[in-house]
Amino acid sequence: MTFYSPTRGRMTLEEVVGDILDYVSEDVDFAYKLIVGSDSHLRDATCFVTAVIIHRVGKGARYYYTKKHAYKITSLRQRMFYEASLSLSMADQLVSLLSCRGRDDLKVEIHLDVGTHGETRELVKEIIGMVVGSGFDAKIKPNACGASKVADRYTK
Repeated sequence: MTFYSPTRGRMTLEEVVGDILDYVSEDVDFAYKLIVGSDSHLRDATCFVTAVIIHRVGKGARYYYTKKHAYKITSLRQRMFYEASLSLSMADQLVSLLSCRGRDDLKVEIHLDVGTHGETRELVKEIIGMVVGSGFDAKIKPNACGASKVADRYTK
């Protein structure tokens, strides 16, 4: 799986984790949020983007993203659940890699591209239940910038 970083270029997941740990160790006086969010865009095929963001609360962030193309998924319900499953899979991998490096303290927050207004409002409870049931905190729009801002930017 290849990730892209605006500042670092092409990276592997292991390199992303190393860069996150370097970023966190640069300034230990700040609190950090590790965020994973996915979004999709429908054209001839469906483009899925998963973003990993390390937010230095009050002082910026770094992010990394990966793209995946799939057949045309016209069902909104199926796309939203698939986005959530991509984020869950990425969060699991991050937790595992961070744990191997002795950093169980960095908790992952999953940002979902659903909200209480609009077409996805009927899916909110189910998708949040899936994420929370997997052991992660879930955020929805308008508090889900990982999905609705960062990942969305690279789906086009």
